Amino acid sequence: MSPTRKDPEDLTLNPGNRETHGERKADFSKVTGGMGSTAKPAGPETGRSHTVEKGDTLSAISKQYYGSANRWEDIFNANRDQLDDPDLIQPGQVLRIP
Repeated sequence: MSPTRKDPEDLTLNPGNRETHGERKADFSKVTGGMGSTAKPAGPETGRSHTVEKGDTLSAISKQYYGSANRWEDIFNANRDQLDDPDLIQPGQVLRIP
């Protein structure tokens, strides 16, 4: 097809050409605004907790809850009120799992 002929299926923009013959325009008349999310709310509380048992490590707890040992620091940071050292967790401690 030559560049001078109009193709009714061609939806490319041509700002220099004001002719609207055969042009399709998007209908946004039924679009509504709003905000929503399926993500969990941000924040330290998710309602989960873990009671430390002998031999537990933050990495092992991370792997148990998240499937990856790499999120141990998230658990550590959520429990800074009771943990000063990530390597010194004690059996019986109840840790928040963010």
